[in-house]
Order: sequence, then structure tokens, then C-alpha cells
Amino acid sequence: MAKTKEITKGITTKLFGKTKDGKEITLYTITNANGMSASVINYGAILVNLLVPDKKGKTADVVLGYDDLKKYFKNSCFFGCTVGPIANRTAFGKYKIGRKTVQLPVNDRGINNLHSDIELGFHKRVWDAKVGKNSVKFMLDKKDKDLGPGNMHVSVTYTLTDKNELKITYDGTSDKQTAINMTNHTYFNLAGQKSENCFDTLVTINSDRITAVNKELIPSGEMIEVKGTPFDFNEPKKIGKDIKAKDPFIKIAGGFDHNFEIRGKSGRLRKAAVAEDKKSGRVMEVFTDLPGMQFYTGNFISKHTGKAGAAYGKFKGFAMETQYFPDAMNHDNFEKPLFGPEKDYHTVTVYKFSW
Repeated sequence: MAKTKEITKGITTKLFGKTKDGKEITLYTITNANGMSASVINYGAILVNLLVPDKKGKTADVVLGYDDLKKYFKNSCFFGCTVGPIANRTAFGKYKIGRKTVQLPVNDRGINNLHSDIELGFHKRVWDAKVGKNSVKFMLDKKDKDLGPGNMHVSVTYTLTDKNELKITYDGTSDKQTAINMTNHTYFNLAGQKSENCFDTLVTINSDRITAVNKELIPSGEMIEVKGTPFDFNEPKKIGKDIKAKDPFIKIAGGFDHNFEIRGKSGRLRKAAVAEDKKSGRVMEVFTDLPGMQFYTGNFISKHTGKAGAAYGKFKGFAMETQYFPDAMNHDNFEKPLFGPEKDYHTVTVYKFSW
């Protein structure tokens, strides 16, 4: 068993395993004053564990993932991953910067791109790490023409505060104009990752519109009003209530897997969503400065074994992935995630817990 080492007050490290070429991967655990802790690794800048007390003071892990590094080598569900340089779907795997076409791998349904690259994306790379007071900063360099133009330097900083906030800060620079639309792909289950599914979770999303999609879940460019549809979460609603609704967009995705336009001004940190598990008393508030949030209910999780022997499968957890709209580079009416060299990438997402 790997030894745990305290490197600063509230932060410990231990060996989590080695990559196929022998690089050591470290698990960093940040603990706050209230008994909450977050564990992250420098492989994929992945959130592995998030321990949150309930209303009786009993702690449970509320995120899906694995105890074994080797399972993250596959991780087809992207549990806990930092996804980049471009998260979500890109039509035909291509976009333009000026007159130049950037081609990404075609890895989704035979015609589109999903999450940049299944094997070579940021979620499958070893990051450098730097420990702060109550944070861990992961850093990565990408060369020009590697999943897009530009010699790029990016960082993802996980900070756990005594206000029970898990703050994720993204930064990036590039010497050429390039698309950067990173996100965190954690799946939450506030009842605990061993719970059956997420159907009883009450969700509120501060949104009036979603991006309409085609049969491959690529945005058409049209925005659809949520009022009177299964996508209206402006009042608290159980995830399971409309997850099998007779709606064409629900049918295409097999549940919720749609991008919500977050109310308020993009560029300002504002509340995007709230999730609550009544039984445990755990509440999670999501804040973002980005225009959208992908709400995904684990529709494509296959049956397999997760952490601590937990049985995973369809609808086991939900993701709230803050981001620019999917395929934004191909739609003039979407805010474009275009950065470098005169414009740096910077965004903040906060998951705040109470119980």
C-alpha cells in the first residue's frame, strides 16, 4: 500500500500508480476545516474523490470514478476528467480560423469529433503539478498542430475552501489563434457514488434556452425556449421526472445530454444550477462565468465496477459541465472560444456544497 505523505497543512500525497511508460502518478488530497476533501491526480488532471458530509455528519464520496489508475487509461465515460483543448462535439471534426480549416479526429458516430481525441486529449496526458496553500495547480504544454494550432500552455487549478467550495480555475496561452473550450467531466451522485441512480436528485438550472441539436447531438444553431418542455428546470425538479419524456431531443440523447444557456452575462461568475439530495441533505450549487452548461445524466454509462466495488451503469450520476456552447466555432451566433496570442484563456467554475 502506498504511503501517504503530508506536504503542507491540509494537503497530502500518495502514489496512485504508474503510466505504461513508468511515469509516477500522484494522488493529491486537499482537506478543509469542515471534513470535506477532494482528491485529484496529475494524470488527466482528474478529480478522483470528493468526500462530502451529510446532515448527520457522515461522509460519502459523491463523484464517480476508479480506485485503480489502469482503469483511467480507458475511462470511456471521462469520469472526473479535464477535457481539452475542446470539450463536447464538433461537427465533422473541423472548424475554421480565418481561411484555414482545422481538422480534428473523427471519433463520434463516424462523422463528428467528441472531446478532441479519445486517446490523445488532455484527459490522457500527464500534467506537471504545483501545490499551493489549499490548492493543486496542474500545468500542460501542447505543441503547434497537436489537436489544433498553436504552442499552448494551459493550467487547471483545484482549490478547496473552508466555505466548502471546490473552485476550478482554467488558464491558457497560445502563440497562434486557436480554439480552447475546456471543461471538467465529473459525474456527481449526491446520495453517494454507491447509490443506485440519480433520479431523485432535485435539480434547478437557471436557463431559458437550450441549443437545439440534430440526430448526432450537434447544435443546429437554433436556440429553443425551455418553457413548457422537459428542459425547464427553473423550478426544482427530480432528474427522473422527465428523463424518459416523449420529446425528440430526449429521444435522440436517451435522456438529458444538452447544453443550457445560463441566464446572465457571460464573463461574470453567476449561479448556473443547484442540485439537492433530500435524504442526505447535501446541496451543490454551480457557478460559472461561461455562457453554457452541458447537463448530462450518464445515459451512456455501461455496466461495470467503479470505486469501492460500486456497480455503475446508466443514469448512475449526472454531470454539469460548464463551457462555451458545443460546436461554437461553426456558428456565428455563438460566442466563440477563440484565444491567443493577444487574448489569453481564463475561466472559473465553482461547485459549492452545503449539508
